[in-house]
Amino acid sequence: MTDMTAGAPAAESGARARLDAAGMDPRLYNEDQLPTTAAERTWDWLAIAALWVGMVVCIPTYLLASYLINSGMSWDQAVLTILAANAIVLIPMVLLGHAGTKYGIPFPVLLRSSFGPTGAKIPAVARGIVACGWFGIQTWVGGSAIFVILNTLTGGALAGEAMPILGISLGEFVCFLAFWGLHLYFITHGTESIRWLETYAAPFLLAMGLALLAWAWFAAGGFGPMLSNPSAFDPGQPQEGQFWMVFWPSLTGMIGFWATLALNIPDFTRHAKSQKDQFLGQLIGLPIPMALFAFIASAVTSATIVIYGEAIWDPIQLAERMGGVSIIIALFALIVATLTTNLAANVVAPSHGFSNLAPSRINLKRGGYITAGIGVAMFPWILIDHIGGWLIAYSALLGPIAGVMLADYYLLRKTRLDVTQLFRADGIYAGRNGTNWAGIGALVIGILPNLPGFLAGVGLTAGTAPVFATIYTYAWFVGLFVAGAAYLVLSKILDR
Repeated sequence: MTDMTAGAPAAESGARARLDAAGMDPRLYNEDQLPTTAAERTWDWLAIAALWVGMVVCIPTYLLASYLINSGMSWDQAVLTILAANAIVLIPMVLLGHAGTKYGIPFPVLLRSSFGPTGAKIPAVARGIVACGWFGIQTWVGGSAIFVILNTLTGGALAGEAMPILGISLGEFVCFLAFWGLHLYFITHGTESIRWLETYAAPFLLAMGLALLAWAWFAAGGFGPMLSNPSAFDPGQPQEGQFWMVFWPSLTGMIGFWATLALNIPDFTRHAKSQKDQFLGQLIGLPIPMALFAFIASAVTSATIVIYGEAIWDPIQLAERMGGVSIIIALFALIVATLTTNLAANVVAPSHGFSNLAPSRINLKRGGYITAGIGVAMFPWILIDHIGGWLIAYSALLGPIAGVMLADYYLLRKTRLDVTQLFRADGIYAGRNGTNWAGIGALVIGILPNLPGFLAGVGLTAGTAPVFATIYTYAWFVGLFVAGAAYLVLSKILDR
């Protein structure tokens, strides 16, 4: 990918040098959206695996296990649920990643095949808004880590009353803005700077996770005390026999965690050297590190019951309790982990999505600035308290988008795309007035079965019928398969 600082005039000349521009609409591309060249495909499987490790090791991932254990699962049930969810989401991840590697195009451009150049703006922005929410949450988490470090070193000098409207103290807000500003540096310097950060941060983050596990093992006296809490679903326990009632919505929520990246993974795989590299990199980098980090979270938190007499799930609070120089080391690792995750998972995708709204005026850098601004405006310190419901809610939207894209690329197009036509307003993918209504219609149809459950889940209705509540439990699966089938049917009907 080119530098995010590339401007529109330079993009004009570079575009025509890299791709046959005859008939290409200048409103549909800039240098950042054109297919990657052979020289730009520098990511081997190790780089892609490192990218995933950098994204996986973060505080929200650490907290996923707590969400499951608080629902009644034992540590092993929580870890296996997270492993299963990521094995499932790996399938669309690799399948859609194939298009990025084969054609070198980013997610919004690939969307044009199934939604049309104008219609593609809808799912691209929808994906971008979800990423803005996560960007804000991760930035708040990293800012909180900075606040704890500074507040501890200054003997509590930064502590203060919550400000009106914002609901957080001035010290917390300033630390949040400081961490937010750090993201702007990498947004300015482009995706290659992000790859560099991910590559060098990955081994450090893994080492810090294992060091934390070793500390817990030593302090608690071994794995026996650490992993002794039973499942609430076991015989004689409070939720006996209710495992599957909790498992399915939990699985859907865990899939929703990375369902975002399953859509825009072409933004990264377009830099892969080969299909083998993108496949191996994702296979090694996603499911196993997710399960490992969930195990570390479960084991360390169980150890805190032995060490401190209470379960401490928040790693920032844990670092604060540890005290001494360890607080600085631990929180530095948390800051690095949060930064690597946020840049890769929550900046690149919305930057491309917003750039796609007006490619001739919004390049990748400007799209990144828009992302950063929206992330602040979403009040992430409030949004973070609703992660569980939010995961299922947006999976009901992202599942249908994935279903349409997979049905189009594999079943309708047989993985064959005419890349030049993707940049033409009147090309073969233009549909009617730039919109493929089969894609838009299938997206709506895929969302509808989950709509009653969503409205009830967010409190806009008093409740919903049991059948819709059940459907919403499987929101991502339902949306994916319904939208994919609807797209194939509508494509045939509207083609006549």
